[in-house]
Amino acid sequence: MTGTIDEFKQLVDAEEFFKFFNLSYDLEVVNVNRLHILKKFSQYIQEIDDNSPGLSQEEKLNQYSLALQKAYQVFIESTPHEQKLFKVFNDKPKNVVTLTEITSD
Repeated sequence: MTGTIDEFKQLVDAEEFFKFFNLSYDLEVVNVNRLHILKKFSQYIQEIDDNSPGLSQEEKLNQYSLALQKAYQVFIESTPHEQKLFKVFNDKPKNVVTLTEITSD
């Protein structure tokens, strides 16, 4: 890897991150799970930054690369609905009665 933290901070698209870290990926998996992969990746980056403040730029970028691989792998093995990363997956629908809430007396 020859990129810098400043170059990393300029990246926006999921594909740019994979290319920056020279990681292979399935475009179909990324297209279906793009926002979820990036959200999970962001969470992992936050953990790295919070728990390892003394890392050099190279070490940090290596950790970020592993974090992207890990985030990608999560959505190969799981679904966005199972991960519930976004508020929409955690909100209970309003004005809806689910079958599990119906009981017979």
